[in-house]
Amino acid sequence: MKAARTNRTDIKVIKFIEGTRAVALSELQANSITRHTVTEFYREQITNSGYYDQLKYIVEPSFEEFKSPGSLDTSGEHDNTIVPGFQHKYSETGLLLVTDRCASYCRYCFRKRIVGKDSEEIATDFAQVAQYIGAHPEMTNVLLSGGDPFVLSTAKLDEILDYLLPIPHLDSIRIGTKMVAYEPKRFEDPTLPALFQRIHEAGKAAVIVTHFDHIGEISVDAERNIRSLRAQGVQFLNQSVLLANVNDDPEILAKTFAKCHQMGVRPYYLFQGRPVKGGSHFQVSLRRGLEIAHGINRRVSGMQKTFKYIMSHYTGKIEILDLAADGRMYMRYHQNRAPEKIGKIFSRRYLEGACWLDDLPEG
Repeated sequence: MKAARTNRTDIKVIKFIEGTRAVALSELQANSITRHTVTEFYREQITNSGYYDQLKYIVEPSFEEFKSPGSLDTSGEHDNTIVPGFQHKYSETGLLLVTDRCASYCRYCFRKRIVGKDSEEIATDFAQVAQYIGAHPEMTNVLLSGGDPFVLSTAKLDEILDYLLPIPHLDSIRIGTKMVAYEPKRFEDPTLPALFQRIHEAGKAAVIVTHFDHIGEISVDAERNIRSLRAQGVQFLNQSVLLANVNDDPEILAKTFAKCHQMGVRPYYLFQGRPVKGGSHFQVSLRRGLEIAHGINRRVSGMQKTFKYIMSHYTGKIEILDLAADGRMYMRYHQNRAPEKIGKIFSRRYLEGACWLDDLPEG
């Protein structure tokens, strides 16, 4: 019996970091290989940054993705979805997935099951979402995410706000985005100030959570637009992901966080890379992660020590504190589905090379 031949139309020629390779679409799907799309702005920014050899790994595909094990839902998002596109994992926070598209696609993305695809996990019935939020007064903030919300038009974002702003117990609207790095001119849209003004007039804080992983991503355009929006009352936080071969260097991250601070963007989370299928090769060991986190704190001022080294685990957000002389790794729940566990310090025996809580034995 002859093996089935692959149709030539099912073959795609892709330029990987290591070289060009012809790959069957079925192989790309089986290995959860994210589509390759990079904005011209970002390509030019990283090429001229002096850090191209590190930053290329963020957006350019690698052969490593084919042998990178893991899961596609490392944080239990499916289990915490209340209505399509809306998650309620922590009592005070709602997570609203408003798009499955991004301007560029990060190779380490933990939502690669969604992004760049026509996903059914994206919210469509905002009235249903608002009805749920309205019935849960403990929820004080909503985070718009995706994909990247700023690939949507300002008119579409305004339409979403129509459902959220009347809810009295919401005190802030957060929007998570890497567009400030990928296409900062998006924030020069003349209709955008009115959107943030609407949030302010509704008595709520407008917060943009940027995603700068490396100082080489922070362009002159990004800084200019951040400063302009801050002058309009928008608050800024930054989250970074710790990535092998990209920013696993305390000197680089200290410079990144110091630059964020200078622009008025508060360093918020340094995330441990997740064991996501096709992206787990970006993980560094927890021992190395702690060395980097401590190294950052030795290099920045007290005002800049605002980030937490976090593992966004299925059970909650875990702050990674230290590896002690007793061979145990000490951690604390920064957030948890069970409120009584928040703030609780716990430990597990450290195994060399461990990158995730599940790699550490209980007891």
